[in-house]
Amino acid sequence: MTSPFALRVLPRRVALFQWRARRLAKRLGHTWGLEAAASPADLAALLRLARGRREVVELGTGPAWTAIALAIADPARRVTSYDPVVHDHRNDYLGLVPARVRERIRFVEAEGAAGAAAHGGGVELLFVDSTHDRAATVAELRAWEPRLVDGAVVVLHDYGHPDFPGVAQAVRELGIEGEATGGIFAFVH
Repeated sequence: MTSPFALRVLPRRVALFQWRARRLAKRLGHTWGLEAAASPADLAALLRLARGRREVVELGTGPAWTAIALAIADPARRVTSYDPVVHDHRNDYLGLVPARVRERIRFVEAEGAAGAAAHGGGVELLFVDSTHDRAATVAELRAWEPRLVDGAVVVLHDYGHPDFPGVAQAVRELGIEGEATGGIFAFVH
């Protein structure tokens, strides 16, 4: 379990949301939500990379904590999150934030690569946190490439995680050069 002190690396409003979401997950017995959520350090790194980026796409919604955090961190940011599964308690976590945050988040029930075809362009940050499978990650990166603006940042979660070798395998296969920080790998398009 994440200590409340670990949340100090996050912007104040995001830390407050994370604290409330973790408390709610414990109360609901939503162990998967606690395990699936990005660590505070990884989330802090993602939020730094997202600064100034208004059009964000997330592949792999999970408990929706990251999508919510991205919307909280910038009141002008719009977040579209793709996942073929609507996970338990997503609406409970959304209920922890004001309507002005919720209305800037759009959830699409589709796999990441499939969602790219219907999504308009102009994506400034792509956060990939979906299957972590090599082939799927490669397919997602290739599908979304035409939707990215010049200078867009692409962030892959769970890079280097022993349970998810497919993320690093995809990076190697595509010959991508970037920077690994904690559990994320980021590069500029």
